[in-house]
Amino acid sequence: MKAIEVTNLKKSFGAFQAVRDASFMADSGEVLGLLGPNGAGKSTTISMLSGLLMPTGGDASIMGHSVTKDPEAAKKSLGVVPQDVALYPDLSARENLVFWGKMYGLRGAGLSSRVDEVLEIIGLTDRQKDHVGRFSGGMKRRVNIGAALLHKPDVVIMDEPTVGIDPQSRRHILDNVKELNQQGMTVLYTTHYMEEAAELSHHIAIMDKGRVIAYGTHDALIKMIGEQTRIDLTLNAEAEKVLDAWRAIEGVAGIDATDGKVTALVDDSNRVLPRLFDAASKANVRITSVGIQEPNLETVFLHLTGRALRD
Repeated sequence: MKAIEVTNLKKSFGAFQAVRDASFMADSGEVLGLLGPNGAGKSTTISMLSGLLMPTGGDASIMGHSVTKDPEAAKKSLGVVPQDVALYPDLSARENLVFWGKMYGLRGAGLSSRVDEVLEIIGLTDRQKDHVGRFSGGMKRRVNIGAALLHKPDVVIMDEPTVGIDPQSRRHILDNVKELNQQGMTVLYTTHYMEEAAELSHHIAIMDKGRVIAYGTHDALIKMIGEQTRIDLTLNAEAEKVLDAWRAIEGVAGIDATDGKVTALVDDSNRVLPRLFDAASKANVRITSVGIQEPNLETVFLHLTGRALRD
């Protein structure tokens, strides 16, 4: 059985199409990364999967239960970690978990035992009596994750859980995802950090402007662009002075300029880079710094969209 199956999912708000014919799937027991820039449609997609929004078209299923035809059954199989922290700051970590456990229908000794287990999973057993309002952003997000695990769901959706938190808490959350997956849980993990998607995911769906523009394993996505390399350049002048000349160079597959920085996708950096310098010199533009990256998810996004995937 597919733990998650999304087929031609659509969502419109008036004339604006937030999600356009999105399709992807995840087998039971895998991590699916939903990667894309801010505004790509990731949060709208998971809002439909979790029953917060009704699709305009298409359908999706959680553990075989349609989110449009059998939404209650779909929700029972699902735990959701929202992007915004949904906790009571005047309650302790344990009190928050007890509250959400009761909302899931847990009671008595079973609830108390499960809260103990979840506190251990999120690494906050020693802080369980402290008010959540005193926690760091990263610790709050860990309690948020704990609340989604209380009823032992088959599938957990995590919507950008590491945004704006400290590196230590980020590492703890990533390790949590791996541990939960090793225990058999299916995880849909949305992010705009390509390194997170690459580290965690068995399959990755890349989303942009409401569409899923690529889907596959990390290695399969990299193979889509062959051996193309990303070059990041900083200039001492407006990029527009040299962009047309650079785009005309043989071996340049794509160019993107944002905030004074230029990203080029090239077939052979050793052959193309001297030509970039030569064209810049002829345009009276000086390249002040160069960075070269071997093929990765960033270069896949650049190849598919013509622009860089930026935070």
